[in-house]
Amino acid sequence: MTTLPPPLAIGPHTVQPPVVLAPMAGITNAPFRTLCREFSGGKGLFVSEMITTRALVERNEKTMQLIHFDETEKPRSIQLYGVDPVTVGKAVRMIVEEDRADHIDLNFGCPVPKVTRKGGGSALPYKRNLLRAILREAVAGAGDLPVTMKMRKGIDDDHLTYLDAGRIAVEEGVTAIALHGRTTAQHYGGTADWDAIARLKEHVPEIPVLGNGDIWCAEDALRMVRETGCDGVVVGRGCLGRPWLFNDLVAAFEGRPEDFHKPGLREVAQTMHRHAQLLGEWIGDETRGVIDFRKHVAWYLKGFSVGSEMRKKLAVTSSLAELNAHLSELDLDQAWPESADGPRGRTSGNNRVVLPDGWLKDPYDCAGVSEDAELDTSGG
Repeated sequence: MTTLPPPLAIGPHTVQPPVVLAPMAGITNAPFRTLCREFSGGKGLFVSEMITTRALVERNEKTMQLIHFDETEKPRSIQLYGVDPVTVGKAVRMIVEEDRADHIDLNFGCPVPKVTRKGGGSALPYKRNLLRAILREAVAGAGDLPVTMKMRKGIDDDHLTYLDAGRIAVEEGVTAIALHGRTTAQHYGGTADWDAIARLKEHVPEIPVLGNGDIWCAEDALRMVRETGCDGVVVGRGCLGRPWLFNDLVAAFEGRPEDFHKPGLREVAQTMHRHAQLLGEWIGDETRGVIDFRKHVAWYLKGFSVGSEMRKKLAVTSSLAELNAHLSELDLDQAWPESADGPRGRTSGNNRVVLPDGWLKDPYDCAGVSEDAELDTSGG
């Protein structure tokens, strides 16, 4: 019999099973979180997409919409991205004073060049003192709210930072750490290094460590916990176009593999319609909601027999009626195809990491962080 992991404690919040939806820009908005939560039966932790602290403090209109939670979302989890300790502190205090969340996660894992070239995202932990200052301000401002962080192994194999960053996090009062087992240079290519997750768990036994990377099915999640000793898993690309993966994750962690869900195309089409409808209601405009949904079409239809012309039509729909008309033309009696399992989303390989000039000269010198390292709008 498989030994199942205990519940995950994030401050006062118990997450059972220990499964977390990874924040993904433009993806994990309120509608997608709703779908994933429905399939999980409300179990797990579902984090907002990345919110930049400067935009939050300045009350950017788009940002204020992104931090809105449905009344059924408990606990409310916000992921923040910031590079200035003072601004991060202000954003955290704003969240606390206005009762906008129950849990705050800090992003130090974004590998996008437009972020790292200014010293942000996954480049930032290399500057140990800056990382410490940001974490200190966040934890101090959060009061009773738990603060967690998500990071990568480091910039590249020659500049690994995750063990130092993990120790700093413990010393500054961070509640839990999620590690994506890739470097910035890898982006989303290659294979995630689960051994690094195990090493981090051994290095910081004082707090929970969550593993992230290459969880494409529920069995992968159980295997990660078994092989690394991590306290829970963070799932990102594996649930793209597949929110029912959270049904399988809950079933797996509760020892019910017979309840795994393999929907046929008819049910997939119904979920696609509901996703698009929820987006329209959330945005307040059906057309904009359907347009926003377009990026999900290929993920939902992966592995199913759908002709290229129909895929093109579905990718340019602009109303629910049009979406439904195209979906009704499909062979909806198709069963779940095995080819739909496995990697999905971005799979870009090794990339040259773009950093500020002289960034790697001194891992403790905070100089060189650009004032505009934090984008002025959220979700980037």
